[in-house]
Amino acid sequence: MSNEETPNTQPASTPTQVRPSWERELLERLLLASVKERQAARRWQWFRGFFWLSAMVLVAAVFWWGPSAPSGPATAHTAVVEIRGAIASDADANAAAIVSSLRAAFEEPSAQAVVLLIDSPGGSPVQAGIINDEIRRLKVLHEKKVYAVVEETCASAAYYIAVAADEIYADKASLVGSIGVLMDGFGFTGLMDKIGVERRLMTAGENKGFLDPFSPSDEKQQAVVQAMLDDIHQQFIAVVREGRGERLKETPDTFSGLVWNGQQAVVLGLVDGLSNLDAVARDLVNAPELIDYTQREDWSTRLAKQIGASMGEGVATRLNQTAWTLR
Repeated sequence: MSNEETPNTQPASTPTQVRPSWERELLERLLLASVKERQAARRWQWFRGFFWLSAMVLVAAVFWWGPSAPSGPATAHTAVVEIRGAIASDADANAAAIVSSLRAAFEEPSAQAVVLLIDSPGGSPVQAGIINDEIRRLKVLHEKKVYAVVEETCASAAYYIAVAADEIYADKASLVGSIGVLMDGFGFTGLMDKIGVERRLMTAGENKGFLDPFSPSDEKQQAVVQAMLDDIHQQFIAVVREGRGERLKETPDTFSGLVWNGQQAVVLGLVDGLSNLDAVARDLVNAPELIDYTQREDWSTRLAKQIGASMGEGVATRLNQTAWTLR
């Protein structure tokens, strides 16, 4: 038998699989990390753009619609307008807000009377004068009575407002009065001499450095200031006398800047009696239901102001990479 050549059944050898080098793996990881970082940056940029767009829409919406005044109910009630804290143009108790609240209260037909709920140590005579004038105008226009009710304090500019009311009531322990004018400040000339600091003030106009705290006191300028204080004090006194009339029992201390408790204030004619908000609404107005007409900034307005301030600061970063006081 002839020997036949046995076929080779072993599979052909395959080339050995080469594993990528560590340099290639490192390069792939770096590229992948770079891609992820760019994606994250794009997402953050989109989120930031969406945030500022939403903020601008919110600000526009707040300023478009704005906080609306409360609408009174159809039933008879007592309208309340609060005056709390310092009276100033940049405070919650500012003339614009209080006058707007008063107008809404007076214009509501079902409001039987308006009560000023006061808890304030005083503030600007200008703001107080605006409010006083408007109260007297609205009383005549709408033929509604106004009551002032004192909680803790009704002093100085707050009392300036209160005397526009037809009647004033307080708690026996309330603080009332302080009918005077004050202007305060500091002088640093002695301290500057001790530490060797020289003040170099240049002005055009001999009184342009009026009451500069780093310059010596000037008797002529002090006399001018005192005359202005006395003039404003007389304005305050005239308003009190007009508002209280014959009920006021004047003494040498009445306009001295002193304060009295509610019980003493009744004797002096600074207030008409001892009472509180609920009692006045129930017993004098005969409308025990109380409706607050005080216009306050809501959360959206405050947020809009904060966002607006933040936006202004952000834009700037990108581009640039003493008052009279009745106390």
